[in-house]
Amino acid sequence: MKIIDLDPRHEDVYCICLEDWNPEIKEAGDHKKCWYKEMARKGLRVKLALNEKEEVAGMIQYIPIEHSFAEGAYLAVILCIWVHGYRNKGVGDQRKKGYGTALLKAAEDDARAKGYKGMAAWGVPLPFWMRASWYKRHGYIKADQYGFLGPVLLWKPFAPDTSKPVWIRQRKTPEPVPGQVTVTGILNGWCPAQNMVFERAKRAVEEIGGNVVFREIRTGDRETFLEWGVSDALYIDDQKLQTGPPPSYDKIRKKIAKKAATVK
Repeated sequence: MKIIDLDPRHEDVYCICLEDWNPEIKEAGDHKKCWYKEMARKGLRVKLALNEKEEVAGMIQYIPIEHSFAEGAYLAVILCIWVHGYRNKGVGDQRKKGYGTALLKAAEDDARAKGYKGMAAWGVPLPFWMRASWYKRHGYIKADQYGFLGPVLLWKPFAPDTSKPVWIRQRKTPEPVPGQVTVTGILNGWCPAQNMVFERAKRAVEEIGGNVVFREIRTGDRETFLEWGVSDALYIDDQKLQTGPPPSYDKIRKKIAKKAATVK
C-alpha cells in the first residue's frame, strides 16, 4: 500500500471517482474537472491509495470549511472517502484491506501540518456508503444532523479551543411558474454522481421541449450556495427528486413528462 498526493497522471481517474470502467460515467460531463481546477486554488487536497500493482484503489478529498457545506473555523472538511468496492470491475474490490484507514490518517496528518484545528466529515446513519459509524470508530463525534435520519456532520478536534461545525441548512426552494414545468438542476460539481443526474435531467428537458424548461443553479459560486443552502439537488417545479443513488435517464424523463402532461 502507498498513499500519495494527487498528481497529473491520476487526475482523470480521480475526476471520475475511480470509475474508468463505467460507461455511464461519461454522462457526468466535465463538471468535476472544472470544479477541481477551481478548488485546487482554494485549498482542495486529494490523496490516493495505490495497491501493490500501483493501481488507484482509493481516494480522499478535503477542503477548507469556508468552501464547504458547513460553517465553522480552522477546520478541513472531508467531502468523501472512497475505496473501490466493485467486484470484477476496474481494480476489483479493494475494501477490508486498510486503505480507508490509511487515507483518513494521511489526511488528518496533512491537516494538522497545515495548521487546521480539526477535521470534519459527513456520513449517513444507515449502513451503506459514507457510514457515520465508520468515522465514529476512528474517533469522530457527532456535531450536527440534518433531520432524524438525514446525514450526520461529524468532527474530530485537534485542539481544545476548537468550536464544532454545523450544517448550512437549505434556505430556498424553487417556485413553480404558472403554465410551464421548471426543472431546476442545482449543481456544485464535486460529485460525478450528482453531475450525472444534472446532465440526464438537462437532456430530458431538451428532448421533451414544449412547456418544459431547464434552470441551472451553480453553487460553485459561494454566494449562490449560501443563497440556496444546498449544493446539489434536482427539482421538478417545487418537488425535490431523490438523487442518490442516481436515478436512470428513463426514470428522470418519465417523471418530467408526467408532470408536463398535467400542465395546460
